Amino acid sequence: MKLIYNVEDKPKFGQLIIFAIQQLLAIMAATIAVPAIVGNGMTASAALFGAGVGTIIYQLFTKFKSPVFLGSSFAFIGSMLAAFAGAASAKMGFLGIILGAVFAGLVYVVIAIVIKFAGVNWINKLMPPVVIGPTVAIIGLSLASAAIKDTVSYAAQDGNGSFVMTTNAWASLVCALVTLFVVVLCSTYGKKMAKLIPFIIGILAGYAIAGVFTIIGVKTGNDALIVLDLAPFQALTENGIGLSTFLSVPKFTFLEGMSEIKKLDATYITTVAVAYIPVAFVVFAEHIADHKNLSSIIERDLLEEPGLSRTLLGDGVGSMFGAFFGGCPNTTYGESVGCVAITKNASVATITCTAIMAVLISFISPFVAFLDSIPGCVMGGVCITLYGFIAVSGLKMIQKVDLEDNANLFTASVILIAGIGGLALAIGKVTLTAIACALILGIVVNIILSKKKAK
Repeated sequence: MKLIYNVEDKPKFGQLIIFAIQQLLAIMAATIAVPAIVGNGMTASAALFGAGVGTIIYQLFTKFKSPVFLGSSFAFIGSMLAAFAGAASAKMGFLGIILGAVFAGLVYVVIAIVIKFAGVNWINKLMPPVVIGPTVAIIGLSLASAAIKDTVSYAAQDGNGSFVMTTNAWASLVCALVTLFVVVLCSTYGKKMAKLIPFIIGILAGYAIAGVFTIIGVKTGNDALIVLDLAPFQALTENGIGLSTFLSVPKFTFLEGMSEIKKLDATYITTVAVAYIPVAFVVFAEHIADHKNLSSIIERDLLEEPGLSRTLLGDGVGSMFGAFFGGCPNTTYGESVGCVAITKNASVATITCTAIMAVLISFISPFVAFLDSIPGCVMGGVCITLYGFIAVSGLKMIQKVDLEDNANLFTASVILIAGIGGLALAIGKVTLTAIACALILGIVVNIILSKKKAK
């Protein structure tokens, strides 16, 4: 793939800002979704701040050689809920999620130290293209249902799984399709900047259509056409217009939790450790898959340079700081990788600018309100392209794999079916995601059948 901007390239300042906004929009929905799901007083603005700080730390550890953005991790949602459930108070829960992120981050640090001395060849042998390719594919495919549900927001499903289309659902589908086709057309036929910022243009087009539907719905009294949620903007002035209408300090995790540090006991610490540490090993596998995928896109092996030990340290320490400020442990984002692939912009300067922007806008109330108001259907249209690109990137990794060989065929088949089928296992308080289970199963099958390859 020929990149328009390579890793070391620095776009002009004006372009850099626009590219950063696009990256921010690409990772936005998932980053702010995690605190919304966990609840317990967690906020989107703090998660944004934490993601920005975590990404900057990652870039420092990787010597600004890896175009990766870190955002709120979905894998740790169960762990975060367990930290709140086992806490004596909400503030203790905030302290628990900080402590949990430290435990998870330390797992990364320990693995990074081992890799520093042992190298990465063993990982390449354990996870060859026939294993890592299908795993990357199911990262995208496993998100497909989420993208489609957003695309037809408000639609219920019948007993056969088909969506029952109502007026609301049709309106959301139109917004999603407008977004989708604008992104696809700009990326394929666009000239100059249009080709580089298809997501911004697509989201603005979808938002505009949603605005038209909403205006018609308000004017005609037809609630079924009100697609835009204006509540985030209304909240800015519910107590009158003041400084908080324009600027506000995010609800930082450490401000909520550190006052409870003297109340920590061994039982609660153990509960948090059990909830977080096993999940860290699961996310480690996804870390490798994302970096392998990105390596194939930028045609550089990130596991060699800057090196897996550095990417892991950056991810682990960045995750700790992300949780310290925003509560959410961070992870490498497939949406960001997809954005790099589609726009052919791998500039680390863009990623770093995105991180700084995430930190700054977390204080700007109107911008946070705008981001909160972007309809799910609009993001659904964007995510169809992003998640699809991740899936195809994984399949491209096995293009040169000999699938006439049953050893390779069965390895890839097992991973795809286990992942797409949703083989997720709950073991006590630990949940092994479908991606993790598929990867583990694929590794085992590959090891068993590798004896046949060696003959």
